[in-house]
Amino acid sequence: MSQSSFLPVKFIATDNNQFSKTLKKRVNKYFKSNNISKTGDYRIWIKVIVMPLLYFLPFSLILSNMFLDNLLVFYGLWILMGVGMSGCGLGIMHDACHGAISKNKSVNNLVGFVINLAGGYALNWKIQHNVLHHSYTNIADYDEDIDTSGVMRFSPNQPLKYFYKYQIFYAWFFYGLMTFFWATYKDFDQLIRYNKKGLLKSQNANFKKELMKLILLKGIYYMIFIVTPVFLVEMSWIHILIGWFMMHFTAGLILACIFQSAHVVPSTKYPKPDENNEIKNDFAVHQMLTTANFAPKNRILSWYIGGLNYQIEHHLFPSMSHVHHKKVSKIVRSTALEFGLPYNSQPTFMIALKNHAKMLLSLSK
Repeated sequence: MSQSSFLPVKFIATDNNQFSKTLKKRVNKYFKSNNISKTGDYRIWIKVIVMPLLYFLPFSLILSNMFLDNLLVFYGLWILMGVGMSGCGLGIMHDACHGAISKNKSVNNLVGFVINLAGGYALNWKIQHNVLHHSYTNIADYDEDIDTSGVMRFSPNQPLKYFYKYQIFYAWFFYGLMTFFWATYKDFDQLIRYNKKGLLKSQNANFKKELMKLILLKGIYYMIFIVTPVFLVEMSWIHILIGWFMMHFTAGLILACIFQSAHVVPSTKYPKPDENNEIKNDFAVHQMLTTANFAPKNRILSWYIGGLNYQIEHHLFPSMSHVHHKKVSKIVRSTALEFGLPYNSQPTFMIALKNHAKMLLSLSK
């Protein structure tokens, strides 16, 4: 795919399109018969309060200078901020940017703004995640969640390089750099690329205006999380930068392990468009083949990661709040089995992560 153009992949429905129709009908019936909305309820609003506290409370303790004599606690607070940052992204920002927290678009935009306070940029995230990842899951050169700019190999349809034989060892380090790259250069690179491909226009966004907003928001972010501690915390600026990096490394590692364990595993497929840039499959079936669940009985993990252990349900119904995933999963599983489709799910997160490691090793050969 050219850097200066974007040619969408077309999904050509087959006989399996009855699966999609049947599933939508059954899920809609579930919400209608129970008289509930597909957006969030009180459970999501608890997270809207708790998750930012997990991010900002440790930061306020850092600024208080209470732990200057204990570097272990000082760095531990930065790491806890990383846990809070990823929790904000997974638990509230993700739903908000999908328009799933509230029926009110302004409310979703407001909650989704939290990504800017974590060093990211909401518009870029929506294009990378909502448009590219969800529309073209596991399709090389389209899904940027499996595009590592040649550093790693996440699809058998990507070229093989000699150093990939070591990716089973170094992948985890690069995972930790994910949000660090967001906070530094990646957003600028993405904004330029998306403008060249015409993806900004699809979001009714103007490049110059978005660039100015990006520069302003990055400046505010650096002022709050780097400049302010440097001036207020009675400790060397080197410790501030190390702590800030540790925060991002923690968040990046958590986020990457969650998402990659749901897509880059042995049970998922990697479809390749034909010469007409088409995939002969129903879109919903494509999601079933390229996505996997894990740890369906782990309530604590599911709460923290915003129900993204139910990735199948999320990909089938992205505008549905994650608070409904568990109950809807029963409908999805039974319907998939009825139509002879796979329902990929691992009992625990550690098994899913182990399978991801196996896939990294397999793709390195």
